[in-house]
Amino acid sequence: MSLHAVKLTAEEIDSPADNKDAPVAPVPKPVAKLALVVPTLREAENIRMVLDRIRGTLDPLGFDYEILVVDDDSGDGIEPIVRQISESDPRVRLLVRTGERGLGGAVLYGWKHSDAEVLGVIDADLQHPPELLPKLWAAMDAGRDVVLASRYAPQGGLENWHPARHLLSRAAIWLTYPLQRRQIRVNDPMAGFFMVRRSCLKNVALHNRGFKILLEILVRGNVQSVSEIPFTFGPRRAGTSKASIRVGLDYFGLLFRLWRSR
Repeated sequence: MSLHAVKLTAEEIDSPADNKDAPVAPVPKPVAKLALVVPTLREAENIRMVLDRIRGTLDPLGFDYEILVVDDDSGDGIEPIVRQISESDPRVRLLVRTGERGLGGAVLYGWKHSDAEVLGVIDADLQHPPELLPKLWAAMDAGRDVVLASRYAPQGGLENWHPARHLLSRAAIWLTYPLQRRQIRVNDPMAGFFMVRRSCLKNVALHNRGFKILLEILVRGNVQSVSEIPFTFGPRRAGTSKASIRVGLDYFGLLFRLWRSR
């Protein structure tokens, strides 16, 4: 996928069950299915545990869901692990991208391979606790357009972060405040653990570079309501962080594009 933007067309956005002639449903908007993307790059050590915890958390809720593991051709043995799990549980699917890197592109790639009404993403390193998924789903079921797990909402937090890293994170968020719409402004627009209604992305061309896809959704998507669920961002269980200078440059590029499109 060489394009720098991925536009979800009406055909890709609309569920097969959509009725164009039906009246608009009032809030709350009932939801029927979740597509949860788990983007991976060298996460073989974590993937079995994160999939077990996701399924163990979602199964008691009794709704339809699928988990899409989108791997950027890691070559670390993750593929046979996911395929083995998928054989016994077809709700778990593996998608492999070759010649491409980037969390944003992986997330969009997974969403385009599902017809679910609600789209979500969670990291594979277990810094995002899967046990928070029921709270996110409950807010979506109550009619919210976007629900995010927030480090900076009241009662949220960061575990064992160096003060300099914390300051950089705060500064990056401050830069987003003029871009965010006042009526749906959030404390943690950099969150990587969230859910969004497919209808909010209809005909919105989202860029597939970078890590901060939620910010672009909040600024450019058809979003009318948002909830933040506080959580404590924990340490990585295994593997190494994918943060880099390139990630920072991609972020500033995103800010520039969003400012220019205002």
